[in-house]
Amino acid sequence: MADFEHCRYRKLSGFSRFAAGFTLLEVMVALAVMAIVLVSVYRMHSQTLTMNTAARFYTQAPLLAQKKMAEVATTSASVFATDSGDFGENYPGYSWQVSATDVSSEILGEVADDFKRIDVSVSFNNDQFSYNLTTYRFQRE
Repeated sequence: MADFEHCRYRKLSGFSRFAAGFTLLEVMVALAVMAIVLVSVYRMHSQTLTMNTAARFYTQAPLLAQKKMAEVATTSASVFATDSGDFGENYPGYSWQVSATDVSSEILGEVADDFKRIDVSVSFNNDQFSYNLTTYRFQRE
């Protein structure tokens, strides 16, 4: 038992101290390392959430733009104009804008008067993300 008691104590600077435990410096270094690691983990988590939102948008937006383009294609020629709106409760935060413009081309000549350029823009979170789809439609008046 005397050997065990001897191991638990040591002499430092003339004082008898309890040898088990950590110094203040060791605790401070450990806390600094943990803080650096936790900040890195939280930053990585934030980037993962942003990348997930972007991936979801760039997967969903082309489908929504094609849907809106199909709706525009099935309307009559007189309806071609600038319009905007949202996709309803099924797609919160998503909005669309359609614009139709005349095509002018010297190469096509008079045929260009019958072409319309149709642009569909889908955006998310007030233009945080944006996707554009353009097509041309031949329309005799």
